[in-house]
Amino acid sequence: MVYPELQNKIFLFLLATVSIAFGWILLPFFGAIFWGAAFAILFSPLFRKLLVRFSGRRNLAAGVTLLLCVLVVILPLIVVVSSLVSEGTRLLEALRATPLDFGAFYQKVVHLLPDWLVNLLARQGWTETTNLQAKLSAMLSQGSQLMVERVFNIGQNTFDFLVGFTVMLYLLFFLLRDGASVADSIRRALPISNDHQRLLIGKFNTVLRATIKGNILVAAAQGALGGVIFALLGVPGAMLWGAVMAFLSLLPAVGAALVWGPVAIYLLVTGDVWKGVILIAFGTLVIGMIDNVLRPILVGKDTQMPDYLVLISTLGGMALFGLTGFVIGPVVAALFIASWDLFRIEKEGRKG
Repeated sequence: MVYPELQNKIFLFLLATVSIAFGWILLPFFGAIFWGAAFAILFSPLFRKLLVRFSGRRNLAAGVTLLLCVLVVILPLIVVVSSLVSEGTRLLEALRATPLDFGAFYQKVVHLLPDWLVNLLARQGWTETTNLQAKLSAMLSQGSQLMVERVFNIGQNTFDFLVGFTVMLYLLFFLLRDGASVADSIRRALPISNDHQRLLIGKFNTVLRATIKGNILVAAAQGALGGVIFALLGVPGAMLWGAVMAFLSLLPAVGAALVWGPVAIYLLVTGDVWKGVILIAFGTLVIGMIDNVLRPILVGKDTQMPDYLVLISTLGGMALFGLTGFVIGPVVAALFIASWDLFRIEKEGRKG
C-alpha cells in the first residue's frame, strides 16, 4: 500500500526531475526559444487584429503576422549587418594603408596629464613609447590569434545561427497561433493564486515590451545621431561607429559615451579642437539628452524601476546571456521586485 503523502512526494520529485531534464534538452536553443516567445508577445496584438479580419482563421493570421515580423524586423536587420561588415572592411583597409602613430598620440596625451598621474604611469612603465608599443604589440598579437580562431569557427557559427533562426521562426508561428491556449495551460498549472498570476504575468509582458521597444528605439536614435555627427566631422567609418554606439546604448547612462568620448579626446589631442568641442557638445546635449529623456519615458515608466537597477540588471544579464541579456536582466529584476512586493503584502495582511 502506497501512502498518499509518499505518493505525492514521489510524483513531485518525478515532476521536478523531468522538468529539469526537459529544460536541459532545450538549453542549446535557449536564445531561439526566448526570442520566439518575445516576438510572439510583441506581435500578439497584431495577430489578434488579423484574426478578426480573417474571420478566425488562425493559421492564416499567424502566417501573415510571421511574414510581417520578418519584413519589418528581421530583413532590415540583415541589411544593416551586411552594410556594417562592408563598412568595417573599408575601415580596416584604410587603417592598413595609413596606420595610426599610437606612440606620438600617447605622448601628446601624457603631456596633458597632471604630474601625479604621469608619475603613477611611469612607475607602471606606461610612459615610455617603447614599452607602450611592446605592450600594444602583445595585445594585438593576442587579438590576432583570437580573430584567427573566430575565422576557423565561422562555418560552425553560421550553421548554429541558421538552425537557431529556423527554430525561432517555427516556434514563433505556433506561439502566435496557439499562444493563448498555451498561456492558459501554464496559468492553470501554476501553484499560485489567480491574482498573483495576473500580476506577475502582466508584469512580465509589460517589462518585456517596454525593454525591447524602448531600448531599441533609444539605441536606434543614439546610433543614428552618433553616425551622422561622425560623418559630418569626417570621422572614418561613421556608420560602423554609429552601430557600435547603438549597441552600447543598451547600457543606460554610459553606453554611447564610451564611443564618442574617446573620439572627442583624440580630436582634441591631435589638434582638431573645434571638432572635438563640437562632438563633446553634441554628445552631451543631444545624444545624452535622448538617453535622459526618452529612456525614462519608454522604459522606466513601464518597468517602474530606478535607472541604477536597470543598469545593473542589464549588465548582469548581458554578462550571463550575451545580447539577449539586455531583455532578460531587467525582466528578472522586475519579477524579483514584484514577487517580494506580493510576499510583503501577504505578510502584512496576515499580521493585520
